[in-house]
Amino acid sequence: MHHKIRFDQPLPEDLAARLRALTVSARLRTTPDRPRLTVENPFTGADLGWVPTANEEDVDAAFERARAAQRSWARTSFKQRRAILLRFHDLVLSNRGLLMDIAQLETGKNRTSALDEVLDIAINARHYALSAGRLLSPQRRWGAVPFLTKTYTYHRPKGVVGQISPWNYPLTLGVSDAIAAIMAGNAVVAKPDSTTPFCLLACLDLLERAGLPEDVLQVVTGSGRVVGTAIAQRCDYLMFTGSTATGKTLGEICGRRLIGYSAELGGKNPMIVARDANIEKSLDSAVLGCLANSGQLCVSIERIYVEDAVYEEFTEAFTRRVAATRLGAGFGWDVQMGSLASQKQLDTVRSYVEDARSLGATVLTGGRERPDLGPYFYEPTVLADVPEGARLRREEVFGPVIYIERVSSLDEAIELCNDTAYGLNSSVFAAPATGWATAPRIEAGSVNINDGFSAGWASYDSPIGGVKESGMAHRHGDEGITKYTDAQTIAQQRFMTLQGPRRLPRRAYAAVMSGLLRFGKITRTMR
Repeated sequence: MHHKIRFDQPLPEDLAARLRALTVSARLRTTPDRPRLTVENPFTGADLGWVPTANEEDVDAAFERARAAQRSWARTSFKQRRAILLRFHDLVLSNRGLLMDIAQLETGKNRTSALDEVLDIAINARHYALSAGRLLSPQRRWGAVPFLTKTYTYHRPKGVVGQISPWNYPLTLGVSDAIAAIMAGNAVVAKPDSTTPFCLLACLDLLERAGLPEDVLQVVTGSGRVVGTAIAQRCDYLMFTGSTATGKTLGEICGRRLIGYSAELGGKNPMIVARDANIEKSLDSAVLGCLANSGQLCVSIERIYVEDAVYEEFTEAFTRRVAATRLGAGFGWDVQMGSLASQKQLDTVRSYVEDARSLGATVLTGGRERPDLGPYFYEPTVLADVPEGARLRREEVFGPVIYIERVSSLDEAIELCNDTAYGLNSSVFAAPATGWATAPRIEAGSVNINDGFSAGWASYDSPIGGVKESGMAHRHGDEGITKYTDAQTIAQQRFMTLQGPRRLPRRAYAAVMSGLLRFGKITRTMR
């Protein structure tokens, strides 16, 4: 689809009909008399549609259905699960236009950012479909003594995984984590953000069209306080993406219940520009690293430390490139940055900029709302001379606001990068040797060399997550699916017990066992 949004006209009928169908789908999973939760289009401020506001009874019902479905789903073979996810992969790509339309209408993001989400879903579906058998099939392990013990590790699904996902990437964060949990043999009860439910509902429809049995994935719409808390209190494992404050609250619930918990939380992600960076070649990646999805991205860059030797050159070029960013609403591919997601986000971004400006920060570009483009547009903003007391120096803005600071050396830049409670993502623009020497010294879950965030995030075979107050556990990589399982060791003792025959004197037993351990060392070393 290539609809053109106009503020003075309703949605095209085919797209409006699709949203109405998703509303019906959501209603079927709750009691019919539930209050309505209205979904807004940030491009225009108009209503997109509505979904039910579920309560604890609806969550109980969802878990009851999910547990019943999970028992049979866990018995399906990896081959059957793989076939379903690969069909889903194909359906996502063939329906990419619809999925991008819905993502843009719910979030206000530009077309390219919406495409990123669609591709991410497809990549994750393919990756876990093709790797789950290798990662989760029974695996032969070493026993204490060669040949005496035959040991295997089995991976048992957790049961019903709870998922609470945010509004900024409702496809990626609403579906990709659920895919891994489902491939591992779990059922999932998922709560999308109240402002972006249609993305997850659309993907649920595609999963069921691909052959996923009914009720393996349950979507429950409603408030975080009611539905989110209820999910955390009932699930066998919780996957949460959102703020650090909420993550701590949910972590307390999981801790009291002694269930596993994975969380990607807030960040104040830094970028270093070294003296040997190629400034001209770095600009596109640097700007994208800051402004993708209007800066409403957990891993986007919000602070840049530039070595003195290239500070003027980089700051002038970067500011000029940011100022030239094309803003707009709608589905056009030429738009480089879309809207903020809501009035709340607009108020938040504006307050951070005004606070810094009032304390003496210099606005190099931006710093203005753009109501001529839509109700929640805000210009991409670059600040310098930001004083220590400004809130945005340490707090996550989650918008298109970046500050630049001059540093005398890489050591100073690294120290400033690490001087934070967060540790989610980071970036180093430098000659390759400098980048690889610098990156391991930064306290962050991912470090991108000559890229803002895409390189690390798109490396789906490698784990990604936060350290410090930016989260715990990982998505992607092997852990992205094994975390949804319990490891079970099954060991068979053969020939004789590890304590040896009863008639064997203990002194002789000690000598025999020591010899066997030496033999085991040689055997392991030769592998």
